[in-house]
Amino acid sequence: MELLFTILLILILFFVAVMIIDCNRFVVRRYQCISPKIRKDTTVILLSDLHGKSYGKENEKLVKAIRQEAPDLILCAGDLYTSVKGGSTQSAVTLLQKLRREYPVFCGNGNHEQKTKLYPETYGDMYQEYVAELQKMGAVQLVNEKAGLPERGMELYGLEIGRGYYRKGKRLSLEQEYLTELLGKPDPYRYNILIAHNPDYFKAYEEWGADLVLSGHVHGGLMRLPFLGGVISPAMRLFPEYDGGLFMKGNAKMVLGRGLGTHTLPIRIFNPGELVVIRLKGGK
Repeated sequence: MELLFTILLILILFFVAVMIIDCNRFVVRRYQCISPKIRKDTTVILLSDLHGKSYGKENEKLVKAIRQEAPDLILCAGDLYTSVKGGSTQSAVTLLQKLRREYPVFCGNGNHEQKTKLYPETYGDMYQEYVAELQKMGAVQLVNEKAGLPERGMELYGLEIGRGYYRKGKRLSLEQEYLTELLGKPDPYRYNILIAHNPDYFKAYEEWGADLVLSGHVHGGLMRLPFLGGVISPAMRLFPEYDGGLFMKGNAKMVLGRGLGTHTLPIRIFNPGELVVIRLKGGK
């Protein structure tokens, strides 16, 4: 019995140590997408699920890693801050200000930005102040809107779906028509990049016409196991189909970032934060 207790204690201490380390480090993941629609090779940095985390003073370690990749675009897939009463957006704003001085920045909303927008009686002016800062620094916020990059042969879309699509338990059906109502129809001759925080609806995104989907939300499944991947999604589904990495469906690809921060349950086990770099190249 004493031996069993000792083994259990060692395992607990091991997992706690891994969790502390993984919650305070990030790795760089790199992907490549090739399409004849792309007119100009482009390096994209994908940021998601920062949740107010700072790697070093004012995120200096993260900014340094981004500079080393020499990106052309910074694309944010939401949840850069956490929707908590009395919370702050300062870490997210400071990071984006630094990046915007050097690169074009485009931001989509996650469920946390959406909550602070919809419920000001709970969260006060968090969202309004965040949006004002984005406008002041010249970042482009895409909330069911698009931005054209004709010199690159690309169009960027930022999708915000209803709160019901984030609920726990049974998943709602999301139809292509709903996306068309929110975003309009994509140009089939352009390389259409869809910033869509929730990856669960990749099939609908592909049917709508996305060439590349950029998502977050799942945090890599909190803990990752060999061969099984992420353990649990925010919707409380075990071993979610989409937990992190590159996925393909039909003519579309999805890059799902595992995020950079945590909230509520500060858990990351064998699952460090992730800075995502995507090289977009023209060709077949």
